[in-house]
Amino acid sequence: MKNFTFSSSAMAAACALAFLQIALAATAHAATQENYKIVSRFPVTGVEGWDYIAVDSKRDHLFVSRSDHVQVIDTRSGEMVANIADTAGVHGVAIAQDLKLGFTTNGRADTLTVFELDSLKTIDTIKAIGAGPDSILYYQPLQRIYSFNGKSQSVTIVDAVTRKVIDTLPVSGQPEFAVSDSLGHVFFNVEDKNEIAVIDAQSSKIVKRWTMAACDGPSGLAIDDLHHRLFSVCGNKKMMVVDAISGKTITTVDIGDRPDAAAFDPATGLVFVSNGGGTLTVVHEDTADKYTVRANLATQKGARTLALNPESHLVYLVSGAFGAAPAPTPANPRPRAPLLPDTFNVLVAAPN
Repeated sequence: MKNFTFSSSAMAAACALAFLQIALAATAHAATQENYKIVSRFPVTGVEGWDYIAVDSKRDHLFVSRSDHVQVIDTRSGEMVANIADTAGVHGVAIAQDLKLGFTTNGRADTLTVFELDSLKTIDTIKAIGAGPDSILYYQPLQRIYSFNGKSQSVTIVDAVTRKVIDTLPVSGQPEFAVSDSLGHVFFNVEDKNEIAVIDAQSSKIVKRWTMAACDGPSGLAIDDLHHRLFSVCGNKKMMVVDAISGKTITTVDIGDRPDAAAFDPATGLVFVSNGGGTLTVVHEDTADKYTVRANLATQKGARTLALNPESHLVYLVSGAFGAAPAPTPANPRPRAPLLPDTFNVLVAAPN
């Protein structure tokens, strides 16, 4: 056996290497804790299409928009507990916890449905909304509902207490998903203009429009309010990180195919993007200017919308299995593939 003598510098280097290995092991363990997996699936009846989903974390309810009604799922048992009817062309659901009310956008009826969060009973229908209401946002500081209307390319602002229309703002573009910040702004994607528009909530005016040159067809939008960062997901498999003060694009992150929704969890620093191609992209906010893709979790083809429960950190998605698309006709040149019976389900993703 050979004898080895270590110099003090070699000993220092060895100790440094040991500490580095420990640090790397701890980092790997932390990353594992941030990994997500599909932990359960809840079967849901019906063959109707769907759009946005929303979660009421106080009552453990998931709202799933289904063509002309909204299914309410108990997130603990997976059972359907209620059905909110007469919401023709329903797209989105907004939760107003302080008012104990929910609001839906009804794209074919050009109305908003108002229901109680406790009883899940409809109590009002708001008319005089722009054509094709789609995305919806509740802004709690002013207790206002914002309806983003696709066909009329406008934003309708509603007093959520009196349930009266306050104003309608022309957009000159296709409004998509929206978020708000603590500084009095409402942000929304303009899909056909590749930009983010900014509403000053107090004056009810569109005050800024920011172009995202590398973004094709922005849809889903999320926000880190503390660090003033917007996360806009684009049809060309990119997520744009935008400064919510200046409008400057900070960086671009690769995501999955056909993204349509995003959410940010401030407790974990994770951004979630649901991709219709069948993945959930999980991105970690290392700093306000640096982002790392942690995973592209396999979900299910068509699972393009999501809802995040910020208290449990669970992510909900929905999809089903599809049959063959019918042949195109002059009336319907791009027919959709039908959803097969008994295949629609809620997917639940949770951290390991």
